[in-house]
Parts: sequence; structure tokens; C-alpha cells
Amino acid sequence: MSIETCNFIAGQWMDSRDHVANVNPSDLSDVIGHHAQADAAQLDQAIAAARAAQRQWWEAGIQKRHDVLMTIGNALMAQSAEIGALLSREEGKPLAEGKGEVYRAGQFFTYFAAEALRQIGDYAQSVRPEIEIDVRREPVGVVGIISPWNFPVATPAWKIAPALAFGNAVIWKPANLTPASAAAMARIIARQDIPAGLFNMLAGQGREIGQKLVEHPGVDAVSFTGSVAVGRGIAAAALSNMTKVQMEMGSKNPMLIMDDADLDLAVAHAAGAAFGGTGQKCTAASRLIVHQAVHDEFVEKLVKTASALRVGNALDETTQIGPVASAVQLAGNLAYVEAGKAEGAELMCGGEVLERPTKGHFMAPAVFAGTTNEMRVNREEMFAPITCVIKTASYEEALSIANDSEFGLTAGIMTSSLARATHFRSNMRAGTLMVNLPTAGTDYHVPFGGRGASSFGPREQGQYAVEFYSIVKTSYLHGGQVA
Repeated sequence: MSIETCNFIAGQWMDSRDHVANVNPSDLSDVIGHHAQADAAQLDQAIAAARAAQRQWWEAGIQKRHDVLMTIGNALMAQSAEIGALLSREEGKPLAEGKGEVYRAGQFFTYFAAEALRQIGDYAQSVRPEIEIDVRREPVGVVGIISPWNFPVATPAWKIAPALAFGNAVIWKPANLTPASAAAMARIIARQDIPAGLFNMLAGQGREIGQKLVEHPGVDAVSFTGSVAVGRGIAAAALSNMTKVQMEMGSKNPMLIMDDADLDLAVAHAAGAAFGGTGQKCTAASRLIVHQAVHDEFVEKLVKTASALRVGNALDETTQIGPVASAVQLAGNLAYVEAGKAEGAELMCGGEVLERPTKGHFMAPAVFAGTTNEMRVNREEMFAPITCVIKTASYEEALSIANDSEFGLTAGIMTSSLARATHFRSNMRAGTLMVNLPTAGTDYHVPFGGRGASSFGPREQGQYAVEFYSIVKTSYLHGGQVA
């Protein structure tokens, strides 16, 4: 049995008693490795080491933090082809997407390397004479990071990079489904000249390592990306220690297709947003709200586009859609297909398991028409290559349907009307809006997040990230009378 140790604790790679197999979803005969599962004692060791290392890291200064993060970012970009292929092999996204994700992860580190130098505070005059006030930011302390399997390198990168840039120590729990690419990034970080214990990675089951991490009194903040149910549990657990929490959770992203839209562009963007990454994106467009004047033509073109997408092995460069990430995920997807049909939605194409030269979790992208916003397939996040079309009579009705959701992550509109685009940007209740663009695809230097059940706490990415990874200190100084 091949063993790839997946725990980096207090500056050392450590094995554990239990291991999990890492299987290629494109080829179930390909076992990539067996990865160590941390235990509670190892978590205690990592947190103790992190608390000691964090002070050293803060005292090392901004130039040191800049240099380390820049080196990490450049290494990720330089190795994006190698690590990206490993990512695609274990997660299932097409090879180009895997390489692109790793390169983007490198950009997060180089961006926050520059932010490490932007440590500028504020000076304020006091309302009282002879008193000066300064306002500065200091590290929050030890940050627990819990990241998902669908972006196993990019998502932790946009959490780890700002945590380190602003002087914190990190305890990272990657997803069990994608341990190899996580370990690849960890090895790059581990090679840097940083205090032992500043960066730790511990794999394990969420109900064990993840839960203990959130509940641990030695952790000052937790940044989580995952499901709403888990997020709510994290928030409740963190409250007992008054732990600072940042969470990105579920979504049910709408895309409005108006009667004045460029229909071919709308179809291309809708298909890309719905089926890219096998629909396993929190920004995927799973509700397509289409004006009745163009509804039939749009559905016809979308079905033709979806049916023509090449589903296959993630490492095949001709593949457009890779496999679903796991057997559990595939079973859930198929259950949603059956639920949609049972509720009266019309399955226009896809939704079935596909046979390919290698045995894997391959699924044909599905389009439902004749759906209403009350159906389960339009209320719950499916995380699947499934999208649902809702017919609407007007822009006003479309906007009302789009806002009728507990989620509010991303939303888009396809229109040639500047008035509609402007109104949409002001009245759509979501954290990230797209006009004549897919709902998926965001830049790394600006804030990302949603509202409602989609997000909780300060925004991620860009200069806004400092709000979560630091605390504000206000100091008053009375120097006395000049002699």
C-alpha cells in the first residue's frame, strides 16, 4: 500500500494510524495513494505549535512576510502544469481547469505578498487636548481553515495567503476527497523559511478533526467553505469560545435571459456557468429565468449545446466536462434528476450515467424545462451538472423570482438594455453580480461573497480580506506638557 503522508505539524511531516484511499473519479482502478488521517492529539500539538510560532512570524516584519508569500506564489505558478494535472486526476475537472486553478492560487499569494507591505494605519485627533490617537491592525492569532474539494488549491490559497500576510498562524484541514493536490501546495509552503508550527495541515473527517478544530479554545478564527448545514454547526460551535467566523456556503444562482439578449451569447454563458467544473461550483447557474419571448428558442439552443459537450476523462485534453467527483456525489445528482421529474419538470436532455473507456463517475449534463421556483430542484443547491429553466413574462417577474431564495451568492443578467442592467445591479439581492457574463468566474483582487444563507462574516479576497484576518487596536497617548 503506497502511503503519502498528509499531516504537516509543527514543521514536521507526520504519519497517522488511519488512512483513506484517494481514487481517480475518471478511472476507478487508479488509486492515487493512501493519505493519513490526523487524530485529536496531533491537532492539539499543531495548535500549540501555531500559537508559539505566530508571535515569531509577526515580529519578523512585513518584508519577511512579503518575501515568503511571493516565493510561494511564484512556485505555484511555475508548477501549475504538474500540480494541475494531479488536481484534475483526483478531483475530475478538465486538465485546463486544473492547471488554471493552480496558477490562480499562485496569484493569490503574490497579490497578498504585496498586501503584506500595505500595513498603513490611521491617525486621529482626540476631542481632548494634548492626546494623540493611532489606529492599527494586528493579527487575530491562530486561524483554522476548512476548505472544500471542488477547488482544493485555489480556495485554501485565498484563505492561507491573507492569513499569513497579516501575521497569523494557520491550521488547515483540507477536504478528504482531494488530499494529493492539497499536500502538493503544503510542500511548497513547508519549504519556506518560516517558524516551525506557523503553517500546519491536518487531514481528517469533518466530524472529528474539523469539529475539534472549530471548538478548540486555542483557535482565534475559523474560515470555512462548504455546505450550509455544516456552516451553521460551525457557527454554533464557535460561539462557545467567541471565535471569529467567516463562512462561504450554499447557493442557487439565477441567470436572467431577457428578450433583448444576444441569444447565442446567452446560451454560451449559461452552458458554461451551469456545466463548467461538472456543475460543482458554488457560482454555477442552476436557475435560468428566461423571458417567454425567447424561451423556446433559448431552450432549443441550450439543449443542443449541452448535448454536444464532450464528457470524459479529466486528463484527456479534448474533454469539456469531467466526471462527478465521487460516487456519493453522483448518487445525489441522480436523485435530483428523479426529484425534478417527479415534480413535473420536463427533462430535455442528459441526467443519465455515461459509459466511457475507463470506469468513472460520468454523467450527461441535464437541462430541465417547465420548472417553477417552488420545485426542490430550484430551491436546493444540487452541486451537479443540472440546470433548470423557468419561463417568465417580464423583467420584473424575473427579478422577483431570482430574489425568491434563501441564497444570495452570485446572479447574472443577459440584456442589451442599460436601464435593466442598472436596475438589476441595484435590486438583485446577491453579493456578486454579472451583466452579460457567466455567473461563474471572479477576479482575485476584489471581494467575493454573498448574503443570506450563502455567506456569513467579512468578505474574502482583495483588500477586504484584512477585515477578517486582523483586529483593530486604538491607542491613546498623552505625552504631557513640553518643559
